[in-house]
Amino acid sequence: MPIKKSPATSSPERRSELLSIAAEVFAAHGYDATTVRRIADEAGMLAGSLYHHFDSKESMVDEILSTFLAGLRAGYDQVLGAGPATTAGPGAAPGPGPWETIEALVAESFRQIDRNRAAVAIYRKEAEHLSTRPGFAYLTDARAAFEDPWLRALERGVADGSFRADLDVRTTGRFLRDMVWGAASWYRPGDEPGAEELARRCLSLINDGIASRT
Repeated sequence: MPIKKSPATSSPERRSELLSIAAEVFAAHGYDATTVRRIADEAGMLAGSLYHHFDSKESMVDEILSTFLAGLRAGYDQVLGAGPATTAGPGAAPGPGPWETIEALVAESFRQIDRNRAAVAIYRKEAEHLSTRPGFAYLTDARAAFEDPWLRALERGVADGSFRADLDVRTTGRFLRDMVWGAASWYRPGDEPGAEELARRCLSLINDGIASRT
């Protein structure tokens, strides 16, 4: 479970603003190299004043990561919950097939990157060593949130014949996951093309490859 935090003394809006600033600083400079003073400087306040909102930089990065991961799980659960297992029944329309689920996972991943680019960058850089610290064990469990949805869609596609019978599901799942989430290292919200177009291009690459068909 995430570490417990001291009661907040700031409004939710101010707290969210400070967390956004902290996330950008952590993403740019790394967790260990970031000080409370540096975050406060970026926020235009004294370091002591920041302690009225958060008790430590540890509690800040914890809230950034735990909030991001909760949103990711919710988004992926919504995608997977639209599958045939939850839509089957008399007169029910068929749920999305394995490829449609992959499409939805790619689109949702890029939406998450668009909303939470700094948090994604922090997770990718810092999760491994933060997970060894008290209160951050949940980061180890979070790895499954990034990988299991892809594996489930691929396994279903192999089972129903949508995908190749000889497909290495685990390798393919990790490739898809890393291809999508790796975009967080260079994509910036507001860049062109936007998140939706990046998702479309990514899916075209997965589905059509890069070789000429002539």
